[in-house]
Amino acid sequence: MSKVLLEICSWFYKGAVALRHRLYDWHIFKSESFDIPVVCVGNITVGGTGKTPAAEYIIAHLSDRYNIALLSRGYGRRTKGYREVKRSSSYLDAGDEPLQIKLKFPDVPVIVCEKRAEGIRRIRREHPEVDLIVMDDGFQHRSVAAKVNVIIVDATRPVSSDKMLPAGSLRDIPSRLRAAHHFIVTKCPDDMTPLDQRIWRKQLKQIAFQKVYFSRTRPLPIRPLFEEPDREQVDPGSQAVLMAGIGNPRVFKRDMAVRYNVVDTLFYGDHHRYTTDDITAMERVVDRHPRAIILMTEKDAVKLRRCKRFSERLRRALYYQPVEMEIIEGSDADFTGSLTADIEYSDRE
Repeated sequence: MSKVLLEICSWFYKGAVALRHRLYDWHIFKSESFDIPVVCVGNITVGGTGKTPAAEYIIAHLSDRYNIALLSRGYGRRTKGYREVKRSSSYLDAGDEPLQIKLKFPDVPVIVCEKRAEGIRRIRREHPEVDLIVMDDGFQHRSVAAKVNVIIVDATRPVSSDKMLPAGSLRDIPSRLRAAHHFIVTKCPDDMTPLDQRIWRKQLKQIAFQKVYFSRTRPLPIRPLFEEPDREQVDPGSQAVLMAGIGNPRVFKRDMAVRYNVVDTLFYGDHHRYTTDDITAMERVVDRHPRAIILMTEKDAVKLRRCKRFSERLRRALYYQPVEMEIIEGSDADFTGSLTADIEYSDRE
């Protein structure tokens, strides 16, 4: 598609999105409120901003105070409607990210439902103990009036220099950032300076009460995809082939290149479904690099953990990289405390 045509399509898309928001603002389209606080973890760009680690961070840090349920659309699943995710669920039925969260937090109800308001009503009936819902995505849809909006922004893709789809990666209009309570700028580089942070604050903050936090995904020790005896230890500097089906693999490559000797990559589109051809590609890369491990993201591990088509040699080569989000120096004070205060006391619309 030519650049001019992309720009024209982008202009029409922006107009349609803006009109839809006006219809909500004019109360022609209705947003439903609930008697339970809803924290929306959203963004205004497509692909790989880091919503899932942020949702996991909120669950991990607020679970001692609230009985939390996670609600997601379950992007890419083959099922429809309301579905409660179990640890035994297939990612094809639950979606890769909801299943990843369920495996990390087995005691937290994880629900997928493309109609968020319907999902919340079912959660209220079936899990009366829940007193806080973390809604993964849904910021631009507005069918649910969340009490707190936590907006995730990718440090490698500034909103100010982006364009609306399909010419860029913005799926919502930048003026919607006024509805945010908290911004989390993810994937910040190690050399981010106070000046960089001031520039980000100037770009993002539109209302005085908004707070900006800066974060990185902190790699945890890598884990084998299949637990087997006599597995050799993987030392820093070892050869690695990176494999990912995520929205923005550049940061994964940047972070792993610091720890391993990256000799090859197998990168696919976001929410990629692995096929027999992909397994063949893995076998070939092991042939080319017999001393290397294949290191994937957690999201990819969720999809491949039950696969029985791997050769013994390939099984032993497969590892995944768990990560967790950490708030870094220079952020506004006490994200968890500020979020809790907004949940309990905020009257902002």
